[in-house]
Formats: sequence, C-alpha cells, structure tokens
Amino acid sequence: MSKVPRTLAPGVRAVEVWSWAMLDFANSGYTTVVLTAVFSAYFVGVVAGGAAWATLAWTAALSASYLLVMMTLPRLAALADAHAAKRRLLFLSVLGCVSGTLILSRVGAGNVWLAVLGIVFSNYCFSLGESAIASFLPELAQREALGRVSGWGWGLGYVGGLISLAIALMIVTRGSNLGFDAIHTVPWVMVATACLFLLATVPAWFLLKERAVATGQSARSTLGAIKHAWIETGGRFTEFRRLLLCIVSYQAGISVVITLAAVYAEQVMGFDMPRTILLIVAVNVTAGLGALLFGSFQDRVGHRLALRVTLLGWILTAFLAFLAVQEWLFWVAACLAGLCMGTSQSAGRAMVGLMAPSSRLAAFYGLWTFSTQLAAATGPLVYGMITWVNNGNQRFAMLCTGVFFVFALFVLGRLSLDKAIAERDASASTGHV
Repeated sequence: MSKVPRTLAPGVRAVEVWSWAMLDFANSGYTTVVLTAVFSAYFVGVVAGGAAWATLAWTAALSASYLLVMMTLPRLAALADAHAAKRRLLFLSVLGCVSGTLILSRVGAGNVWLAVLGIVFSNYCFSLGESAIASFLPELAQREALGRVSGWGWGLGYVGGLISLAIALMIVTRGSNLGFDAIHTVPWVMVATACLFLLATVPAWFLLKERAVATGQSARSTLGAIKHAWIETGGRFTEFRRLLLCIVSYQAGISVVITLAAVYAEQVMGFDMPRTILLIVAVNVTAGLGALLFGSFQDRVGHRLALRVTLLGWILTAFLAFLAVQEWLFWVAACLAGLCMGTSQSAGRAMVGLMAPSSRLAAFYGLWTFSTQLAAATGPLVYGMITWVNNGNQRFAMLCTGVFFVFALFVLGRLSLDKAIAERDASASTGHV
C-alpha cells in the first residue's frame, strides 16, 4: 500500500481504479469471444453456411463498424468534453454493447442480416467504450505512474478474456457432450458473454467518478471535429501527431495478429481446433503478463524507450512466424506476440495520457481511438491483398506485416517526449487547446 500515494492521483482510491480496470476486463471478454474465438467462426460456418462470400461479409461488417466509429467519435468526444459527460458516454456504450451481444444470441442459420446488425452495433459500442475508458486514465493516475496503472487495466482485461473464453468452451463442450451442435450452444455463449460484460462493469457504475470540468465549447460537426483535431495536432501538438502516426502503424500490425492469428495457425501451420484454442489462450496469458509486468518497467525507463523495445519485439515476432516450419518455433512467436501485444497497447494509451491537456482528455483519447480503428480497418486488408497477389502466400504476408512495426519504430525515433510535455504545458498555461 505504500506505493498507492505515489501511483494514484490525489483523491483517487484504489477501489476506484479497480472498478475502472474491470471495464477492461469486460471489454476483453467481448473481443475474445465475439470477434476472435467463437462468433467469427460461427458466422462463417453456420450463419452464412460456409459460402464463398462468408469471410468477406464478416470483415465487411467489422469494417462498417470501424467506419462508423471514425465518423462519429470525434463529435461525441467533443460533446463529452463540453458537458463533462465521459461517464454518460461510457455507460451508454456499455448498454449498447451488451444489447448488441444479446442480438447475436438470436442469430441462427441464414440470419445473415441480423448477425451483421448485431456485430456492427455491438462492435461500434465496444469501440466507443474503449475510448471512454481510456479517457479516465489521466484522472486516476499520477503522470509518472500512467504506464503502471494502464498496465493494470490491460492485464486485468486479459484475465477477463481468459475467463470469458473458459465459460464459452465450457458451454460448447457441455452442449456437445449432450448432443447439441453450434446452432444451439453459441447463442448461450453470447448470452453468457453479455451477462459477464454487464456484471464486470457494475463496480464502475458506483465507484468511477467524473472529475472533468465542462468546457462549454460547442461541438463541431463530425467532419469539422476531425478536421479541427488534425489541424490542432499539427499546430500546437506536433509531437502528439507523431504519436498518432506511430500508433496507426503499429496497431495495423497488431490488428493483423488479432484478426488472422487463428487463420495463420490453421492454414499455414496445420493446427486443428483444439491447438488453435490453446494458442489463443497462450497469447492471452502472455499478453496479460506483459501488460502487468511492463507497466512498472515503462514508468522506470520512460515511455518512449519502453515502446521502442516492444516494437523491436514485434519485428522479431513477424520474422519468427515467417521462418516457423516446426511447431515449437511458431509457439515461441505466438507467446512473444502476446507479450508485445499487452505492452505496446498499454504503452500507447499511457503516452496519450502524458501528452493530452487535462481539459481535452475525451477529445485526445477520441483521436487515439480514431487511430486504432483506422489501423484495424487497414492492417488486415493490406495483409489480405498481399496474400491474394502472391497466390495465397501467407508466410510472405506475415513477413510484410513487420513493415508496419519498422515504420512505427522510425516515427518513434523522431518523437520527443520533452517537447510533447512542453506543448501540453504551454497549452494549459495559455488556456488554449
């Protein structure tokens, strides 16, 4: 407990930070079960009946949700800052994601449009919530402890992913033993995931406080907010713009891993379903450990150096996956990817908090979310195009994924945290952001 006063912001209790971290717990349960491990395969194999267009329909639905986020989040974030309404945005997104997941529980064979509606709506709300959760971080942690507290959230998030996956596997396995197939078990998995999501957010409803002061500034139109934010970061916040470019690049690579790791394992390495599930578990475990252990390291050595080490790890991961012919080497690459995943995402969120003016937390974290959604929409698409052009050569596509991390490392090398902090403080002293 002696570390708490040096870690948490004045007036913040440890139980409040725990309630905030439980929001990451909820989010990771949704992404692990719905986007990665269960519903994606259910959509392609059962809902769409394994049709040739099934995978395209799935990725198109996700892209549509990311596009909606990019088009609406800047205005919603500006409204949250103007009215000190981050909590309102957060909990509306929670209710939306839970409702969307319950919609997915009603999807059966042939219900393609209902499935598309459910995934677009639930993933849209999830993404809004992710931005809102991150915007609370600078209010909860001391600036010298942003990495540590961010790591707590990411680490607990991966625990949530593992627990949600364990519940899903238990339902599917139990149903299978009783003679039920996916069309009967997956809907119950969606119900369980939605219930666990809502339950994990309950502490924050009562404990997480809104400390922001309303700015009173009128919110621009969506396109106007995007344009203003981009001009603003290029003028008074040049280092933050560099950070956004770095984040877009490395998150594009991470999105490839999240979206296509199971596909790569099955198509290239010949994994069967049990080994693929074990792979997802291993990635989640190492990602959680990475986020928890790397947070303190990040605060000690500095955010910039910590992120640089992580990006080097990602480059090595892509190269090992490209080289892997024997299964053990692919497992090494997968575990290294997990470590890098937790650390790089935690580091990026902490660096945004370090650079963001206190009066514009929602807007700046909105830009962060905008960047991650742009990366999520482009990274897997580039991977798919490279695979298609090279006659299905996923090994070469995985090697090319390393370019995302190389470019991010180049951009990071030109970023100055001292200048970024000076820009933030200058904005606060003049009262203009």
